[in-house]
Amino acid sequence: MLVALTIAVSVTALALAAWCGFAAYRDQPTKDWHFIGMAVVSVLALAQLVVGIVQLARGQEADQGTVIFVSYLVGAVLAIPAAGFLSLTERTRWGSVTVSAGAVVLAVLEVRLYDIWGH
Repeated sequence: MLVALTIAVSVTALALAAWCGFAAYRDQPTKDWHFIGMAVVSVLALAQLVVGIVQLARGQEADQGTVIFVSYLVGAVLAIPAAGFLSLTERTRWGSVTVSAGAVVLAVLEVRLYDIWGH
């Protein structure tokens, strides 16, 4: 795993959580620019998935097992798109809360991925 990429995903996810949390505080639903932020975070998570799979293909192994590592990678990639989809179905402040919660979940998944890989 690339530590810099893990940090980048975590920081951007927490920034997205704060941004959408502020929108919820202001009683606003998710807007187009929030979806742009979600896309940026999702692309970083997708890059991490690719890096993780390439490292596994090169013969490196996660300390706590390949299956759990790949499961967490896939979960990390899907966290923000799932929250974004749910926010589209709830066009109130709670949609912004959903994205904020999904971004916090992604940041927690990143910490766990770091632990699973074994640094």
